[in-house]
Amino acid sequence: MSSERVMEEEGEGECHGWAARDASGFLSPYNFARRHEIVGIVKEVGSNVHRFKVGDRVGVGTYVNSCRDCEYCGMNMDVYCSKGAVRTFNSVDVDGTITKGGYSSYIVVHQRYCFKIPNDYPLALAAPLLCAGITVYSPMMRYKMNQPVFSTSISKKDEALKKLGADKFVISSDEEQMKAMVNSLNFIIDTASGDHPFDPYMSLLEDRWHPCPGMKSISGSVTGGIKESQEMLDFCAAQKIYPEIEIIPIKYINEALERLIKRDVKYRFVIDSRELF
Repeated sequence: MSSERVMEEEGEGECHGWAARDASGFLSPYNFARRHEIVGIVKEVGSNVHRFKVGDRVGVGTYVNSCRDCEYCGMNMDVYCSKGAVRTFNSVDVDGTITKGGYSSYIVVHQRYCFKIPNDYPLALAAPLLCAGITVYSPMMRYKMNQPVFSTSISKKDEALKKLGADKFVISSDEEQMKAMVNSLNFIIDTASGDHPFDPYMSLLEDRWHPCPGMKSISGSVTGGIKESQEMLDFCAAQKIYPEIEIIPIKYINEALERLIKRDVKYRFVIDSRELF
């Protein structure tokens, strides 16, 4: 483990995607502990580690290994590794072991897949940025876009407009509001999990922005690359951009999962794992 470092975990974010898998009865072929979006403090470093030192504040996102040799890895976009990125949990690593995720006191990770958390940025607030944050940041930077907010819940309107800086708030289930937005948007980033109609959103895009048949295009995005993940963390710290979270003790995890499935959280649970054992 000369290029690896040991991180003592202080917390991890609770991603809705894995709650959806729980609810759908998804079964893994492995016995595993879940979760990514891990933050903590470096406790030990290998002899070849040059990016981190003991005491550094660090984070780990959705993947912990890759081939490091393909075109994508060469561009620091290891998440798209041609041979498949090794996910932080429930994934087979190159040595045949199964990655175990963030429900633990410590995790050992190669320095390439760790990110520095700026000193003035609270660790708990950094956790959701390592999956949810970069998932949104990456495509927005790629297409150079920002702004309005759509939601299925009116209860989020005031926060979206006043606290989160949205220019406009639209209830997607309101036909009149949606009709008023037809051909008004340059870009839509859809982060909703679960099954939902997509056609109504396509009508909101301005045709002229997409030079292809039908004049509109759809693309996918998988979290983000190594370099842009660090850029995103630094940007949030510099601009004082903070996610809305609710910190919970590990013993509350089952109740939190039920609340997550019921959408009873604004907007992210962060588990305090310092009292894991």
